[in-house]
Amino acid sequence: MSTAAGVDRSTLIGKDYIETLDWTVDELDEVLAVAGELKEARRRGEPHRLLADKTLYMLFLDKSTRTRNAFETGMTQLGGHAIFLDADKTQVSHGETPGDTARTLSRYGEGIAIRHDLAPYEGNAWMREIAKFADIPLINLQCDVDHPTQTIADLMTLREYRGENLRGLKVAMTWAYAPSYARPLSVPQGVATLFPRFGMDVVLAHPPGFDLMPEVLEKAQAAAKEAGATITFADSMEEAFEGADVVYPKSWGRLDAFTDESKALAESGAYANWICDEEKLALASPDVLYLHCLPADRGREVTDAVMDGPHSVIWDEAENRMHTGKALMALTMGGYAK
Repeated sequence: MSTAAGVDRSTLIGKDYIETLDWTVDELDEVLAVAGELKEARRRGEPHRLLADKTLYMLFLDKSTRTRNAFETGMTQLGGHAIFLDADKTQVSHGETPGDTARTLSRYGEGIAIRHDLAPYEGNAWMREIAKFADIPLINLQCDVDHPTQTIADLMTLREYRGENLRGLKVAMTWAYAPSYARPLSVPQGVATLFPRFGMDVVLAHPPGFDLMPEVLEKAQAAAKEAGATITFADSMEEAFEGADVVYPKSWGRLDAFTDESKALAESGAYANWICDEEKLALASPDVLYLHCLPADRGREVTDAVMDGPHSVIWDEAENRMHTGKALMALTMGGYAK
């Protein structure tokens, strides 16, 4: 099956989804098209068992609520089975090589999905090593570099609210204070590497020392330039929010102190005023959309008035994690084989 974008769905069978930059804009458009079809099928109560009797192995090296349940539930709706693997309870924790893990799981199932996000400069490389030896596709459920299953759902949500053409929208991707734990940098990096490719102008803001990975920013700026969009920088949440059409304030850790969480959290406390509240939101466009990947630290990252207010689309965003996840599984694991 092909679409107006010219993408034959069967050509995506076996394709790894590790960073959104690994896929063309047309291919990502196809993911969104399939996600929309599957969302509508579920709404109508129509079965869509595209992956009957197929198995996805979900290997987690970090905790999860939305990602695990979106993919596990989604795989059930597609007629297959998702097996949750806690890395600490597998031979990965005893030092089994990525190649040996990949070869074994490839003999059993039709897909691998991995979350490995809490070790800068480790997760993405480890996934790519798995992918090199696997005979089945690998889906990145969040690594140190990108969170491609989150940002594709964000993109779907924006299209549902603002239409297919998002060119010219101003997106404020800002740091926010959260004292609970040092979160990965992959969501802001994922927004920077994906949104400009669809014409959106991204403004990045964070306190001193909370910089993103420089090599990721370099790739993001190159992709933005090619797409005719921009990535710019601001020194405050207020500056970034000024006139924004979309705001995405969330916490992330310090790259240079990521392995010392207590130090990273102590240093972030100096910027507790970086909270998304109604006063700051009023600086944005009157119909601004508030995004968050969740979990959010209520009262720290964001006030209840914003999170539960009329500009918030976070529950649609969370639901779309399942629909886009189903699309990725169906496309890469053979649901549209000729």
